[in-house]
Amino acid sequence: MADRAPATDRPEVRLDRSDVGRRVSVRRVSELVEGRPVFRDVIGVLASWDDEGIAVVPRSGEPVVFAEDLLVAGKPVPPFPARRVPMPETDPVSLQRIAARSWPAVEQEPMGEWVLRASAGFTRRANSVQALGDPGRPLPQALEEIRDWYAARGLPAYVEVVRPGSPADLAAELDRLGAGYAETLVRTAPLAPLARAAAGHERVRLSRTADARWMSRYRRVSADTAVERAAARVLHGGPSVWFATVPGPAGGAPLAIGRLAVDGPWACFGAIEVDPEARRSGLATTVMAVLAARAAEEGATGAYLQVEAENGGAIALYDRLGFTTSHTYHYARLPER
Repeated sequence: MADRAPATDRPEVRLDRSDVGRRVSVRRVSELVEGRPVFRDVIGVLASWDDEGIAVVPRSGEPVVFAEDLLVAGKPVPPFPARRVPMPETDPVSLQRIAARSWPAVEQEPMGEWVLRASAGFTRRANSVQALGDPGRPLPQALEEIRDWYAARGLPAYVEVVRPGSPADLAAELDRLGAGYAETLVRTAPLAPLARAAAGHERVRLSRTADARWMSRYRRVSADTAVERAAARVLHGGPSVWFATVPGPAGGAPLAIGRLAVDGPWACFGAIEVDPEARRSGLATTVMAVLAARAAEEGATGAYLQVEAENGGAIALYDRLGFTTSHTYHYARLPER
């Protein structure tokens, strides 16, 4: 196949390297049988195209990789047509555990049924105790051990209090110690309607990794190298993670970004950021729709996200996209000794 014309010179190939990150349909030579080519098709995200070859990630998640000279035909295709199906059943405790898998802390240590989490201070979610169930010791002792554990890492001690889920008397014990609280909403929505809102989808590029440009738009970027290393591990952790980017002007930061983590029937959305100059243009909706379509392609049927209760702008967006509040939880910050 070495004498084939370059892919971009073949009329059946309506793709080039600038399409990396888009959903595509390609046909390639899979093998030769008695000297005759056998063709196979694949639909998925064009993950890479360089001198080493072409990689397409189908719904299974396992990349299909082949040499460029084996490409027979290809074109961009619309996002996956998600079907309307009921949302998966869940409860606050189960959804909190799913969320923890989709945003996994760098360091995790069990305390009975609780989990202590630390990630150099990158986000409270990855630097707090998930207090679900029984800590295996009296609450006053558990909270003292928690303060010691986080103090040894130079971090404030946060406890994630979920109702229902956390011990019924935990809040009273936290109040006794003088803890401060910050409320977070967990919001859910059916995935299919969100996926079908993908107007302008051709502007969005998907990737398995958050590159330097993606990170340049992320508002939690830090100058601390330890925090940045922790952020990279947390962001790329999870069962099936995708990053969305709407490219900005040549060489500039993206106009919009987003992150998706697919865990069975649930799709977790986060890091939805838009350039202030490009807000109110539908980019956040487009990014979430393209991510939702990818999640649906992998078999998810429900969407969820976590948003601070005081973030009125984000809540208004999620209201328009059909999200409703499943439950709330609080980050309780223990006072330092």
